[in-house]
Amino acid sequence: MTAVGADLTLRHPVERFSLDNGLRVVLAPDRSVPVVAVTVFYDVGMRNEPEGRTGFAHLFEHMMFQGSAHVPKMEHARLVQAAGGTFNGSTHQDYTNYYEALPAEALERALFLEADRMAAPAITEENLRNQIDVVKEEIRVNVLNRPYGAFPWLQLPQIAFESFANTHDGYGSFVDLESSTVDDATDFFSRYYAPGNAVLCIGGDLDVAETERLVRRWFGPVEAREVPPTPPTGEPSPTTVRRDVVEDRLAPAPAVALGWRVPDPVGDLDTYLGTVLLAELLSEGDASRLERRLVHDDRLAVAQSSYVGLFGDPFDVRDATLLTTQVHHPAAVGVDDVLGAVHEEIGRVATEGVSAEELARVQARTGAQLLRQADSVLGRTLAFAGAELVHGRAELAGEIAARLAAVTPDQVQTAARGLDPGTAAILELKATGGTR
Repeated sequence: MTAVGADLTLRHPVERFSLDNGLRVVLAPDRSVPVVAVTVFYDVGMRNEPEGRTGFAHLFEHMMFQGSAHVPKMEHARLVQAAGGTFNGSTHQDYTNYYEALPAEALERALFLEADRMAAPAITEENLRNQIDVVKEEIRVNVLNRPYGAFPWLQLPQIAFESFANTHDGYGSFVDLESSTVDDATDFFSRYYAPGNAVLCIGGDLDVAETERLVRRWFGPVEAREVPPTPPTGEPSPTTVRRDVVEDRLAPAPAVALGWRVPDPVGDLDTYLGTVLLAELLSEGDASRLERRLVHDDRLAVAQSSYVGLFGDPFDVRDATLLTTQVHHPAAVGVDDVLGAVHEEIGRVATEGVSAEELARVQARTGAQLLRQADSVLGRTLAFAGAELVHGRAELAGEIAARLAAVTPDQVQTAARGLDPGTAAILELKATGGTR
């Protein structure tokens, strides 16, 4: 696996240049299939939102699909789909991205579309009001009217962290969304959507020289603006247990989530990689420690999972972040029994370590997952863009599999020692629907 992981960047080398307006550009040519992917990552996410404007990063993502200076509303979608392509965008803790995957001959079309909305999205009262309604409906469907809709991704950070950046609801409150104004949106665009605050990554069947010419043609005229500093999101490590309870009238069974602070994903990557593999070792597959203990042996749970990062991708986040263990259990099982078993299994790794054979199985599975994600042109392009924005090196995306393969049992044991029962954030969910 090491050879495969190490070879990924060699097979798909990246080249980079910058424009005078500050836009960073990464090119990842791959002539094996006649497809290109274009993605723009803006260095603004949920953690950038000011108090009183929760959910604004996600709301503005919606605004970017409402037309731009030379592209009427809905025309972006029509032009991409007419070329046989797909498109989307997403909002994360530390960035917002937009992307298209199209036949190679449609590359210039995608560049024009992204450049046009980078220069001048259609920020109007009508667009803002209708997108506020769309986002509110999305929250109703995905959070308010869905079992476990906010658990634990919106609720656990509120007790695991201290700062507003890390604790607030990134989906947004209805009060904050409804009070948003066109001036707010214009200011947000001016502040965070400057070309110098973005990474443009293009992958696939492209000629480097011709692609650079097209990038300069369409993105070069976008006005340069001052770039805001990256907000400091790290926090002091906790020293006590923090615990809370939430109720969910829609949930069919109770659940509990534990969150532990983990090493800095950017500043201490090598140590962090041990934590990533620990999460996999604990919960991935029928042979994993918590699956065997909680589900099969003791029958304390009906489902469990452990993961690093709010959205389950451990390689596109900055400090501070969590390793989360989430357990859904029968109502007859006490939550403290579940917690005791989780702490005991982690404690075994911390005191006894892991065998080279067990770790090798986890490394092989994790490496295979990474390589599957990178198998498509779009998957690789998104990974390169995220690594460039968060880590400053697109090449890292092609090196992660090999670096994970080099993690030692001692590193995983050290990671387990960091999951101290005395510093966990614990969120208990009570299923209250049956008690009405």
